[in-house]
Amino acid sequence: MSAIQKLPIGTFVNMATVVIGGLIGLSIANALPESLDQIISQAIGLGVLIIGFQMALKLPESFLLVFILSLIFGGITGHLLHVDALLLNFADLFKNLVATNDSAFSEGLTTAFILFCVGSLTILGALEEGLQGKRNLLFVKAGLDGISAIIFTAKLGIGVIFSIFPMLLFQGGITILARQLKKLMNETDMLLLSAVGGTLIIAIGINILELATIQIENLLPALLFLFPFSRLWIKYGPSI
Repeated sequence: MSAIQKLPIGTFVNMATVVIGGLIGLSIANALPESLDQIISQAIGLGVLIIGFQMALKLPESFLLVFILSLIFGGITGHLLHVDALLLNFADLFKNLVATNDSAFSEGLTTAFILFCVGSLTILGALEEGLQGKRNLLFVKAGLDGISAIIFTAKLGIGVIFSIFPMLLFQGGITILARQLKKLMNETDMLLLSAVGGTLIIAIGINILELATIQIENLLPALLFLFPFSRLWIKYGPSI
């Protein structure tokens, strides 16, 4: 495999579609009357809920306890480490670099990153590219993300576009480290990852609809607890 083939080309394409979709979204946002803002927010929130439920329902029933414990321990860890503040500082860094006064910049960046990168399609696509040099899944994801970027940038502003930088680190990093990560993950891990990722996306929908205020960023460490907890469950839990 050549040096170029080892690059995360699929992620670069994904980043490009988000930028293009985001620019379209910004132009649409400027043209929309304020009276449509609430109905657009409601439509986005409901759409995000559906995406989240579709992902969350992939949870294997026998791993329900693993799922719950991962969320609990992940939330505690996120709170103790102040993950929300760390991500806010990261987003503010980009905000200062582009010298924007967009009040929703940080929310747009973090929300878009979770939507675009916390899911099994991200992991599977990045692993496929890293191991086989195929980019079919990431190209599909790129198209979906580009369309989503139009909608979310129209609502949350330019911060959505800047989610491409953590996307490069996360999704591109998985591609580069694919051979090592493939050895650590199995099908159950992917289903659990999808379930927790879907739950976080449901939380985004709830926040957008203003039904509650959920500290989504502090729940992100739950993704890390999935793997050790699932291994312990398989080894020491009841027959599954």
